[in-house]
Amino acid sequence: VLVTLSTAKLQAQDPSLYIFLCFGQSNMEGQGTIESMDRTVDERFQVFQALDCSNLNREKGNWYPAIPPLTRCWTRLSPADYFGRTMIENLPDHIKVGIINVSIGGSRIELFDKDIYESYTNTYTEDWFQNAINEYDRNPYQYLIDLAKDAKKDGIIKGILLHQGESNNNDSQWPNKVKKIYDHMIEDLNLDPSKTPLLAGEMVHEDQGGILAGMNAIINQLPDELDNSYVISSSSCSDQDDNIHFDAAGYRELGKRYAAKM
Repeated sequence: VLVTLSTAKLQAQDPSLYIFLCFGQSNMEGQGTIESMDRTVDERFQVFQALDCSNLNREKGNWYPAIPPLTRCWTRLSPADYFGRTMIENLPDHIKVGIINVSIGGSRIELFDKDIYESYTNTYTEDWFQNAINEYDRNPYQYLIDLAKDAKKDGIIKGILLHQGESNNNDSQWPNKVKKIYDHMIEDLNLDPSKTPLLAGEMVHEDQGGILAGMNAIINQLPDELDNSYVISSSSCSDQDDNIHFDAAGYRELGKRYAAKM
């Protein structure tokens, strides 16, 4: 049998590329104003493009310098931005950091549960929500997994970042629901849970007037249910007038805290 190697896509996994999966709702999606200081980035920090975005000159499934937005074509600054920037500042020079972010504003955590997600694709009937679902083939969990499998050919998945809970406010079962999704991710991506931490950020804190800050007590129960999970404090992270979303400075600080814990 004659094999023509030139027709094959040859890839080698690079152990110096650390990949982190990000998911959640609007605060992980990114709601902060992208300012001039955010528009330059060390090329060691990369984003694995989740969607074709002609406005960004990026194509799905390729690595690019992680200039925001890192989620969809028109999203804004998120915790993932300064998570990655802070990681590369504190890792050896040969290490690169890659982000994959699949997040949808307004989504309940159940939207990422592969067993029941279809019951939650109509959480909101508004066009903006349905358009976001459509961009992820109406199955954001599987979309993230497929991207991660592709990116995993290039590097090593080192952890998972979550920011979600606003749409599950007062849901005492949230920690168990997150654990179920995490367990699916570990299985579907053939990862070692002892080497794959999950970091979950708090809602806008009560010290900033966060109107959903009561959810933080539930979020802080996550490590009781899920080994190798950690909660990232939002205390003193500044927010917007709605007291639900962080502002750009708040996202920068929150992202640095995710990195410090990782």
